[in-house]
Amino acid sequence: MVDELTIAMPKGRIFGEALALFRQTNLTIPEEFSEDSRKLTISLPHIGLSFFLVKPIDVPTYVEYGVADLGVVGKDVLLEEDRDVYELLDLKISPCRLSVAGKPDWLVPLYPRVATKYPRIAKNYFKKQGQQVEVIRLSGSIELAPIVGLADRIVDIVSTGRTLEENGLVELEVIGSITSRLIANRASYRMKAERITSLCDQLQQVIKEGARV
Repeated sequence: MVDELTIAMPKGRIFGEALALFRQTNLTIPEEFSEDSRKLTISLPHIGLSFFLVKPIDVPTYVEYGVADLGVVGKDVLLEEDRDVYELLDLKISPCRLSVAGKPDWLVPLYPRVATKYPRIAKNYFKKQGQQVEVIRLSGSIELAPIVGLADRIVDIVSTGRTLEENGLVELEVIGSITSRLIANRASYRMKAERITSLCDQLQQVIKEGARV
């Protein structure tokens, strides 16, 4: 009997690219499984897989607690959440960068305020830079913070930079490059090692072939 693997998939921009990767491994995944579907879970016993959809920031939690054997998650979430999981594979999808941004002509005070969805990352970054900052956690519309005077700088994901430009902000420093990763529950990785390794090998081959195109 094939060990069934349960995979936590993130809602949003990563989902489509991640699902495309899985489909390219020749796994038969029904077309009706999509982010537009109201169905949050799908079981595929014929290939020994089941998927469920959660918010990106929750993926590592589901994996750490063993509700999911595997998960697809951005490196930014992994760094912020610092969960006890194995990082197995860089899927090379949804590339972006985590950056510091702000108004180009803003005179930053001695102890600036930094707004972000990533307080842990921001604190660690500025500490390494030898800068004392006050970090303000926000859950949305991060670009608004320096515009209305809530913060002097922001730390956020940047893809094209268009949103920053449209709001009169500029990218000041790049903290790091971000892609999506495949992660595993530690116990699952031991108990289902053969199946997980096989899936990783298939995904790795797809990634390599894509890189050569």
